[in-house]
Amino acid sequence: MPTLVMKFGGTSVADLSRIKNAANKVKAEVARGYDVIVIVSAMSGKTNELVGWVEQTSPLFDAREYDAIVSSGENVTAGLMALTLQEMDVPARSWQGWQVPINTTSAHSAARFLDIPRTNIEAKFAEGFKVAVVAGFQGVSPEGRITTLGRGGSDTTAVAFAAAFGAERCDIYTDVDGIYTTDPRITSKARKLDRIAFEEMLELASLGAKVLQTRSVELAMRYKVKLRVLSSFEDTDETSGTLVCDEDDIMESKVVSGVAYSRDEAKVTLVTVEDRPGIAASIFGPLADAGVNVDMIVQNISERDYEDYPGSVTDMTFSCPVNQVARAKQAMEDAKAKGLINYEEMVVDDDVAKVSVVGIGMRSHAGVAAKMFKALSADNVNIKVIATSEIKISVLIDRKYMELAVQALHDAFDLEKA
Repeated sequence: MPTLVMKFGGTSVADLSRIKNAANKVKAEVARGYDVIVIVSAMSGKTNELVGWVEQTSPLFDAREYDAIVSSGENVTAGLMALTLQEMDVPARSWQGWQVPINTTSAHSAARFLDIPRTNIEAKFAEGFKVAVVAGFQGVSPEGRITTLGRGGSDTTAVAFAAAFGAERCDIYTDVDGIYTTDPRITSKARKLDRIAFEEMLELASLGAKVLQTRSVELAMRYKVKLRVLSSFEDTDETSGTLVCDEDDIMESKVVSGVAYSRDEAKVTLVTVEDRPGIAASIFGPLADAGVNVDMIVQNISERDYEDYPGSVTDMTFSCPVNQVARAKQAMEDAKAKGLINYEEMVVDDDVAKVSVVGIGMRSHAGVAAKMFKALSADNVNIKVIATSEIKISVLIDRKYMELAVQALHDAFDLEKA
């Protein structure tokens, strides 16, 4: 029988009535002739509750015990989903990560997949079971300990199973009915996309769109797994939601497919850094070691008077999440103390936002940047930093103008039109 992977997030299984609603959707797919692998998250709010208990019990917790505790939320959901399906006369069995087994690395709270053997689940399908309900977000290390994949790991689990079992498709059920051109809460003109390319979705996910976890899109792109994002709370059919697929499966793309934003960004500038070979490595090596997620990087001529600084100097600017500024400051101060770098001062602007336009059509169309900058200029939005890739243009702006910028760019590129 063909295999289908269905993933239900925390809001989709938040209580027993919602689990029953999700089970009805699974039953409908079984009736269509599929063997179904269901990946479930913990019930909404449960993981946060478990994390809170761990932190109250042991602020400097053992990561192995942390994973054992926080993974238990998915185990509960998997069991309840299997019982609900059995009550509907659908042969189902629940699986925890170690029972499959989902083999991962030993990096607790940030484990990576090694392999997912098909033998055990396929044996159950051969016995007549139609549904395998698998606890998402978790696996087992080579040492036999429970591991977790990091927040959003159930999306990644679903894609990994779809790749391992050669599934026809991986359906991600969530609280939205698809992927939109931008956040509908910001502009009512936001339009649901029928299809979007892996590359575009990866950029949107990494730039702040929270519909899909970034690692899940990376995995889907690598193994050509077709993803469909659709609502748990609406009646759906094979045309519902948004299909995330290979670029070749899209007849023709618009130049820009979507506008993404990230509200909580910070801009950090190291003033009068010595301009010499290796200076960038001396800056960004310590930042990486400190776990600072650097995004945009700009190196430019220093505004300081050259006469005050013998030799060549430059200013180095980078952006990072605002909650990582303290770590970035400490890393730079430590690097300066060790003599790795020297700078006059560190200037932090923690009141900025990142706004980006994304589209595979940019590869073959000129003038996207000019159109973007003109639209922002028309609304008196000043650009602080610019970064580009083949299918993306991002800018840092004052946070108070973020929503205005998103609306202006959505209008400028006519994204409300199909």
